[in-house]
Order: sequence, then structure tokens, then C-alpha cells
Amino acid sequence: MPRRTGRLAAGVRLVARLVRYWALGGGVLLTGLAVMTALSAGSNIAFSAPFPADHELVKHFVAIGIFMFLPYCQLAGANVTVDIFTESMSEGAKAAMALFSAIFTAAFALLLLRQMSYGFGSYIQYPEVTPVLKLPLWTAFPPILLSLALLFLAAMVTILDGVAGMRGQPKWTEDPSATASE
Repeated sequence: MPRRTGRLAAGVRLVARLVRYWALGGGVLLTGLAVMTALSAGSNIAFSAPFPADHELVKHFVAIGIFMFLPYCQLAGANVTVDIFTESMSEGAKAAMALFSAIFTAAFALLLLRQMSYGFGSYIQYPEVTPVLKLPLWTAFPPILLSLALLFLAAMVTILDGVAGMRGQPKWTEDPSATASE
């Protein structure tokens, strides 16, 4: 398959790369939490002393980790689908459904980005902290807002994919330069 060229193709490759690295960062974050939780449980078993407020860290960072995976799930088409209803559809109809889904996701990402921005402002104006570690709750918002911005960009790429699919063209995310091998 020939490599797509131009600014749009470069933008798609950049978004795909950012989304992949962001999701890998989410994996590292959740792996760290799993290790911390295991060490805390081991410390509790061995010394009757779990790490203080490990549950606070888990609640705070799992939320961030979940948001970090959303853009990748959108870009990879790894969201929930019901194949039993679509398996007999034509490729054009499947592409139209994917296009509609991507448009909905882009709109939803913008709505969430707007509302979470307001929430971020409220937490800055009226700070709250966790009870034990005194971790400011607003610290979860910057990576979540970045995740939502990346989700919007990933949805825009999948909108391009849906349009290309409806035209019988290869998807932008099938571009060899936008694969996971980069």
C-alpha cells in the first residue's frame, strides 16, 4: 500500500503516535499501581502495616489510567461493537456506522472536555484534598483533559477512516506509516 503524503497524512501519523505513547503511559501507570498494591498487601501480611492511603492513590490514578486508554481504543476501533448485527452488512454500511460513531465520539469528547474543564476550574478555585495523603484532587484533571483532547483527535482520524471506507478507499489508520511498528 502506498504511503499517504501531505500535511493531513503527517497529522494523522502524529496523532496515532501520540495516542499510542499516551496509552503506553497509562499502562505504565496502572502497572505501577498494581505493583504498589501488591507490595502494600505483602506489607500488610508480613508486618500488619499496609502502605498508608494506598486506596487513595488507586482511586486517583486508576481514573487517570482509564482516560489515558480511551483515545487508543477509539483509534484502534477497540470499543464495544455488536458484530452479530453488523457481520452481514456491506463494507460501505459498516463504514457509515463507524463514521456516525466517530462523529458521536468527537462531539462527546468535546462535551466532556468542556465540562471537565469547568470542574478543573472549580477544584482550583475551591481546593479539595484526599484525607490521608492530602493529595489535591485537581491533579487528576490535567492528564484527563489531555486524554479527552487526544480522544477528540482520535475521533477526527476515525471520521476520516469512515469517509474513506464509504468511498472504498483504504483507511487512514491502515497507512503503513501509522502502524504500531513505528
